[in-house]
Amino acid sequence: MTTEAREVRRVRALFISDVHLGMRPTRINQLIDFLRRHDADAIYLVGDIVDGWRLAKAWHWPAEYNILGELLIEKALGGTRMVVLPGNHDEFLREYLGTYFGEIEFVDRTVHTTALGKTYLVIHGDQFDVVVEHAKWLAHVGDWAYRLALRINSVLNWVRRRLGLTYWSLSAWAKHKVKNAVSVIGRFEEALSLEARESGVDGVICGHIHYADMHERLGIHYVNTGDWVESCTAVAETDEGLLELITWSEAPPPRKPRRIRRRRVIEPGE
Repeated sequence: MTTEAREVRRVRALFISDVHLGMRPTRINQLIDFLRRHDADAIYLVGDIVDGWRLAKAWHWPAEYNILGELLIEKALGGTRMVVLPGNHDEFLREYLGTYFGEIEFVDRTVHTTALGKTYLVIHGDQFDVVVEHAKWLAHVGDWAYRLALRINSVLNWVRRRLGLTYWSLSAWAKHKVKNAVSVIGRFEEALSLEARESGVDGVICGHIHYADMHERLGIHYVNTGDWVESCTAVAETDEGLLELITWSEAPPPRKPRRIRRRRVIEPGE
């Protein structure tokens, strides 16, 4: 079935973050497929869409990146409100805060109001990461460790694919299991929830930590969009005004049949 023949879902808003264009292990084709299958009145690009840290060290810009950019521009020209909220990896875009490039708006933060009248602070979230704000060199060390984990993960998942198994994320497992990582995530959620409460809104929609989640444990509706490096997650607001966390999973590739070599039988007299 062609992309054009597939059903396109219409929603009020889409929230996407942490695509990291420039980092080699990203899921760009999945994101392109997701955007082709979804239309929205508004699309919020919630930071780290472009990875300036990686591009400054080694330029990596395959054709898929242009396809993604053209798709987003096409949607903006078609009437979709396009809002870019730069993060720490694409902080160079913060020079353009408060400006418009055609139909695309650049802001540091904004408030989204749902069909039910609920208000959400939309922000990347690195502004509330103590390491990023006060020890940037340590943030770069963390970025290096994350990329190392992705390399290890690619080897593990090559083996898993050979066995017909689905994708597995080493970094996501570590975030679930390692006590310090869980503690960092908890402090991040607390800081963003406090900011939302002080801003007088009902919730917060953010990215930054590559950990998709949605809960009200802190008295505020906390929503994290996740990432498109591994998890392929986004947040959508339905026509009814409800927020849902979408995982755009990819079926594992079919296993290739093993080639059977036949032995040639040599007949007498040959």
